[in-house]
Amino acid sequence: MEKFKCTICGYIYDPEEGEPLEGIARGIPFKDLPADYICPVCGAGKDEFVLYK
Repeated sequence: MEKFKCTICGYIYDPEEGEPLEGIARGIPFKDLPADYICPVCGAGKDEFVLYK
């Protein structure tokens, strides 16, 4: 699964890990996260994330 990186702080969303503390289970692709998803580190919106290679 593809990882996405916050362009503001560098946090990487890894669907293999999810975000248990935020209530996001493992295996949820970034595209399936809610539209109001925010970076757990800096609070940036979903539109601030780019594909991480």
